[in-house]
Amino acid sequence: MATSGSVLSRLRAVPLEWRKVATVLTIAILMTSAFAAAYTIALGRPFPHHLPVGVVGQPSAELLAELEVREHEFDMRTYPSRADAIEAIDSQRVTAIIDADASPPQLLVSSASDPSASRALTQLDQKVPQSYRLQVVDLHPLPPEDPAGLATFYVVIAATILGFVTMFQLRANVKTLTLGKWLVCVGVLTVLGGLALALIAGSVLHSLQTPFVQLWALLSLQVAVAAMFNSTMLVLMHRWAIIPTWLTFILLGNTSSGGAVSASLLPQPFAFLNHALPSGATVSALHSATYFPDHQRLLPYLVLSGWLIVTTTVLVVVSRRLGKSPAER
Repeated sequence: MATSGSVLSRLRAVPLEWRKVATVLTIAILMTSAFAAAYTIALGRPFPHHLPVGVVGQPSAELLAELEVREHEFDMRTYPSRADAIEAIDSQRVTAIIDADASPPQLLVSSASDPSASRALTQLDQKVPQSYRLQVVDLHPLPPEDPAGLATFYVVIAATILGFVTMFQLRANVKTLTLGKWLVCVGVLTVLGGLALALIAGSVLHSLQTPFVQLWALLSLQVAVAAMFNSTMLVLMHRWAIIPTWLTFILLGNTSSGGAVSASLLPQPFAFLNHALPSGATVSALHSATYFPDHQRLLPYLVLSGWLIVTTTVLVVVSRRLGKSPAER
């Protein structure tokens, strides 16, 4: 007890200014260290985790053993015909197909469905002995404007940064905004920011061939969710709002989004967060709308809508109870 009391008394003897400096520097170092660790673990070491692969015919046990380096890498699903298996790829139920009935046997991948998984499977196939190697056929190759399949990832990051950084700037520069005026600013940012990003990614660079209105709407939703979450944190945590915002959208959101490495190659908990966080939902919705418009999923839209409704509701309730807007310190 005496030792701990002595330490506390020494800390109190340090000028308040330097204690604040130490706190800020410590938090910054911890956040960036966690950032480096999370990105290395999630994105630097991708390998399949129950990757759904369709099987047509009876591939040899030796081939499957050569492909599956680790246990539980693949979730094999049998289909009666090649056409049925291709339909499963088109509807995004499987990532690839091993067609043992083809001559020679083939590995059917879909780069547009899952670029990182397609690359991983192709690399695995190239490593097996020549006698077991499959002929690789890409059913849905990526367009030349986005050969690495990263355009969706980049534009979602841009929408996220636009959403929460603008809130910090509003708070720093326009301290007189009431809650109502703040929400009007968020609305304008949402519409115009989403429009600008959609024009750049779609009309100008042609990196995403998503229907324009849908691209605009999804990017606007991402901007809105990031802005409303950060606004809520500004009311609750003031200057420390950067911490939960960074954790939710940068540290966990980007790593689990599936934009750089697909969810089927991510370790836990990142694979789970892919379906729960807004960045993963936006990437998934944009991906389907761009490459598989006839097989879009409802879940990403529900996730985005849920985040927007909850963050907006919490912001309004907390602001009214505390009697201040996100612009007030």
